[in-house]
Amino acid sequence: MNVLRLLLLCCVLTISRSAPAEEVSRGYSIPLIDLSGETDRQVIVDREPGQYLGHPTTVLLEDGKTILCVYPKGHGRGPIVYKRSTDGGITWSDRLPTPETWATSKETPTIHRVIDASGKKRLIVWSGLYPARLAVSEDDGASWSELKPAGDWGGIVVMGCLEPVEKPGRYLAMFHDDGRFFTEQGSRQSPVVFKLFKTFSNDGGLTWSEPETILSRSDIHLCEPGLIRSPDGKRMAVLLRENSRTRNSFIIFSDDEGRSWSNPRELPGSLTGDRHTGKYAPDGRLFISFRDTTHESPTKGDWVAWVGTWEDLVEGKEGQYRVRLMDNHKGGDCAYPGVEVLPDGTIVTTTYGHWFPGEQPYVVAVRLTLDELDKRVED
Repeated sequence: MNVLRLLLLCCVLTISRSAPAEEVSRGYSIPLIDLSGETDRQVIVDREPGQYLGHPTTVLLEDGKTILCVYPKGHGRGPIVYKRSTDGGITWSDRLPTPETWATSKETPTIHRVIDASGKKRLIVWSGLYPARLAVSEDDGASWSELKPAGDWGGIVVMGCLEPVEKPGRYLAMFHDDGRFFTEQGSRQSPVVFKLFKTFSNDGGLTWSEPETILSRSDIHLCEPGLIRSPDGKRMAVLLRENSRTRNSFIIFSDDEGRSWSNPRELPGSLTGDRHTGKYAPDGRLFISFRDTTHESPTKGDWVAWVGTWEDLVEGKEGQYRVRLMDNHKGGDCAYPGVEVLPDGTIVTTTYGHWFPGEQPYVVAVRLTLDELDKRVED
């Protein structure tokens, strides 16, 4: 009898292990709104003939109208360019002065607001690869420190996301690496292993802990984390690019302020893309901007956005609708977006792309509201 039970158990385990993964859509069935031809929504942040300008990130200050933007003069690697808008992205300053070391940036810069336990506000700018470096401003971006190493480590798109956790002054940040840049002598393994890392700061963003591995996979290449909190603040989700291009994007969840994370789950085709950046609109819906890498999509390679709810993310649903923000004219080289929501509900989303055939990419901001998009769907 025991032998029969053992044989039955082995059969069950074999079936379980060989069962196919849960099927997800490689395309999408939700409505698509096309805003790409509406030039009145588009504001040129920066454009320079013959010069590649790309990969911006933004931060909205507490006055609800000042937006700061950083981006590289080149494809990732290149001097960091810095601009400011004081009217919610309608107009932009000339290029602002930056410290000397900003010209030595090796990768896509990212900018974040941080506040320490005493309430001191700072801005920080990260520059990735090895070593990951950090610059600080304590006067809302009027002046900046030089870029300085954050530790004896590095990575790609440092930091893709950054979030306050647990208590005042404590922050979680996340990034990825494929073996080349985490250490000074880094190199790719065969097969390539993509690792997702987390690091914490307890002093309002000035110093950061040794990065810890959240996940390490070679069968799927998960990277470029974009973090979104649940409306009640109790749960965090991270949307992940799938860089082997064989699967959809993935999502992971944490219920303990980033100390542990769920196993990755494949997202529907409607949320498949690179460099997801999301914010809540005033009505509680999510607006998530990204580069469209959906396997079956009429806007593949373009700058798009997804509108839906937190519950859609949790339940693996397609969402409400997608938006084509701008038409990219060269492959998938576009859309490392910033997303900011102004007090009146206006969404200002900013990115780069090949917006004119045969020309180098440049940086554009698009302004919209969900009310406007809802009416398009109704019509």
